[in-house]
Amino acid sequence: MFSYQSIRPYLFKSDPEKTHSIIESLAKIAPKIPAILPLLSKKTCIQNPILAQKIDGMCFYNPIGLAAGFDKNAMMIPLLCALGFSHLELGAATPNPQSGNEKPRLWRHIQEESIQNAMGFNNDGAVAIASHLNKLYPYSIPLGMNIGKNKMTPQEKALEDYLSLARSFENCTDYLSVNISSPNTPNLRDLQNEVFIKELFLRLCEIYAKPIYLKISPDLEIDSILNLIEVAIQNGAKGIIATNTTLDYSLIPNPKEKGGLSGKVLTQKSKEILRQIAKVYAGKTTLISVGGIANAQEAFERIILGANLVQIYSALIFEGPMLVKRINEELVTILESRGFLNIQDAIGSSL
Repeated sequence: MFSYQSIRPYLFKSDPEKTHSIIESLAKIAPKIPAILPLLSKKTCIQNPILAQKIDGMCFYNPIGLAAGFDKNAMMIPLLCALGFSHLELGAATPNPQSGNEKPRLWRHIQEESIQNAMGFNNDGAVAIASHLNKLYPYSIPLGMNIGKNKMTPQEKALEDYLSLARSFENCTDYLSVNISSPNTPNLRDLQNEVFIKELFLRLCEIYAKPIYLKISPDLEIDSILNLIEVAIQNGAKGIIATNTTLDYSLIPNPKEKGGLSGKVLTQKSKEILRQIAKVYAGKTTLISVGGIANAQEAFERIILGANLVQIYSALIFEGPMLVKRINEELVTILESRGFLNIQDAIGSSL
C-alpha cells in the first residue's frame, strides 16, 4: 500500500526548493483533472460539529490551518483545501515582486524533523497574487494573506508598503497577518516596536475592515512580546499569531549560518510563548499557535493552553498529505474522551 513515508526518502534526495516547485506544479495541474480533488477531499476532510467554530466572523470547520510560507503566490489553494485544512494563510506577499535571497536558502534537518529557511519573501508581488485571488474569492474556507515589506524599501517607508498591501488584498482575502517578525529580511524585526505597531494598526484598520492579526517572533523576551501585543490590540488587531521561525541555533546540532528554524525544534519554545501570552489574553483575543505542531496531542495541548486555532507547515513536509486528516480524527477522539461537546469548550481549559 502506498504511504508517504515510503517515498519520502526519494523526495528528500532532491533539493528542497526544487521539490517544493514540483509540488506547486502538480497543485496547479490537479484542478484540471476531473474528480481528483473531490475524491481527495472525501478521504481527507473531516466534517464533525465538535471541531467547528466561528471566530472573528469567519467559519472554521476544524482548527487546523496552513501556516504562511508554503503557498507564497496563492497558486495551490484548491489542492491544499482538498487536504482538509480549515484555512490557508498565503504569502508572504510584498508590494513589488522580489526573487528573495541567494540560493541555497532552504534546508531540511531530517533527524530533527525541522526546516531552516532563508527565503527572503520571494513572491510574485501583490498585483499578480491579488489578480489570481480575485478569480477564486470568496472561497469555501477562509483565506488569509501574510504581508511584509520589500527588501529594498527603507525603514522610513515601511508603513507605506503595509498600507499598499492592505489595499491590494482588501477584497480578495478574509484576514491579514502582519509580518514584521521574519528573520530573513534585513532589519525587518526592528519594526517590532511600540511606536511603529501603533501607527501601523491604526492605519491598516482604516483600509482593511476584516480581521488583522500580528505575527510575532519567538526570539523576543516575553515582557516585550506582551507589550507589543497590548499595543497591537489597543489599536485594532483582532489577534496574535505565535510564532514565526527562530534564530536560536542552539536548538539544533548542525544549523546553517542563516535562516529561521521551524518544525519540531521549535515545539517547546513556541508552546511556552503561547502559555505566557494566554495567561493574559486567552478568551480576550484570538490566539493562533504555530511552531512544531505535528500531531493531535500537540494540537490539543495548544488548544487547552488557549489557542483558538493552530497552523502547520514543516510537519506537512515530514508527515505527508494525510496529516491534517489524522490530526482532526484524533482530535475528535481526544475531545470526546475528555467530555467536551465542542472544541470551543476546550480552549484555555488548562489555564
